[in-house]
Amino acid sequence: QRINNMNTKICLILLAAVAALASADKRPTYSYQQPQNSYSPPQNTYQAPEESSEEVYSAPSEEVYSAPSEESYSASSEEEYGYGPAKYDFDWSVKDEYSGNDFGQEETRDGDRTDGSYYVHLPDGRLQKVTYYVDGDSGYVAEVTYEGEAQYPEASEESSDSYE
Repeated sequence: QRINNMNTKICLILLAAVAALASADKRPTYSYQQPQNSYSPPQNTYQAPEESSEEVYSAPSEEVYSAPSEESYSASSEEEYGYGPAKYDFDWSVKDEYSGNDFGQEETRDGDRTDGSYYVHLPDGRLQKVTYYVDGDSGYVAEVTYEGEAQYPEASEESSDSYE
């Protein structure tokens, strides 16, 4: 009796699986319809202006096209609008104890001279610092220094076992 019920259940499960596979095998069909031409030529809606006895256009006088005077390009107008030599200074930094991030930058500019530096604490424990300057067209001149000794701790057996 028990085996017979079990065989019936197995048959029903197999029958349901076959029915599911048969219905899943039916794929949707697609058909292509040629597009219909819905083009219609544009309609001409232009209307010629009515003739009038008064003149609509008059040529501008020569005074309208005169060159600006030299006074308008003076250095005082540049200073007046803040277009003088560049002058700024800024600094910023990030120090996050949780992640270990520690980096920053500072820079000063006065005219053509720019001085600055940036730093970062490297993963090996050293501090990398770049000091730079730009003087006119001399280009970017940088000096890179490192502080501290690189640290490479031995890997523990626990960490190597966890990757197996």
